Amino acid sequence: MRFLVINGPNLNLLGKREPGIYGTENYESLCRLIREHAAARGSTADCWQSNHEGAIIDAIHAADGAYDAIIINPGAYTHYSYAILDALKAVSVPAYEVHISHIDQREPFRAVSVTAPACVGQIYGHGFQGYLMAMDWFLEGGR
Repeated sequence: MRFLVINGPNLNLLGKREPGIYGTENYESLCRLIREHAAARGSTADCWQSNHEGAIIDAIHAADGAYDAIIINPGAYTHYSYAILDALKAVSVPAYEVHISHIDQREPFRAVSVTAPACVGQIYGHGFQGYLMAMDWFLEGGR
């Protein structure tokens, strides 16, 4: 399978940003883990990050026909980006939403995901492993 892993705002600051919530590993460590996990399963994964909503939407559009699955952590856009929701619904590539932290145990606004309804699943609170769990869901036949 070909995976596109999309990470939204501030995820480029992993390791620096609130390490008590997000851990001390940096963004490149996350991408390396994802790529190695995919390769060990005969798949590929491209990691992509942007702090800009329109760029994320463009990446989702470009994934159509180029990837088999999207794994997306929309960051704060999770809670209010109907544009990302619409982009995910507009393409034929299934998406799985991932969050590193326990979004349900943080500020009340973080418990609401407006993007999750366009995804085949959502996982949160498992740190970097959540990305691998989402990838495995697809590899084990989830659609």
